[in-house]
Amino acid sequence: MGALLKSISKLGWAAYGLAAFVILADQLSKYWILYVYDLPARFSTPIAGPFSLTMVWNRGVSFGLFRADADLVRWILTIFSIAVAIALSIWVRKADRPMLSVGLGLVIGGAIGNAIDRIRFGAVVDFLDFQRLGFFPWVFNVADSAITIGVVFLLLDSLRKESAA
Repeated sequence: MGALLKSISKLGWAAYGLAAFVILADQLSKYWILYVYDLPARFSTPIAGPFSLTMVWNRGVSFGLFRADADLVRWILTIFSIAVAIALSIWVRKADRPMLSVGLGLVIGGAIGNAIDRIRFGAVVDFLDFQRLGFFPWVFNVADSAITIGVVFLLLDSLRKESAA
């Protein structure tokens, strides 16, 4: 076990820390939305400009894509999210580039955050709503944001790596 821990790069540890932060921020925001602010009872509350808090139980993947109410789909998505988080956690151990580390940490944290919801509630808690912009129809959460930003970091890292070669 000691050798395994020593084999994790400093950037790998940073990614694990970022993933833990994302999970914590995601789950605390969902706790606040559900139990303190009680958004399910309010359904939707305009906050400022085009931003609202809107309660959505998402049975699909990020931004409500591939929605399905079947319990089988819930468990397939949960297992897939956990498998992705495990695979990326193994990959990040040897991270040697900051953008790679940040991208993987964000995706790992987001995947685990949404998997926790699927296990606890049978669906993901989504509540961040910018639909009044007129061109962004999705309601999402902190985990979805982390996954999206993480993928952007991974793409940028890949492009930087290719241009350096």
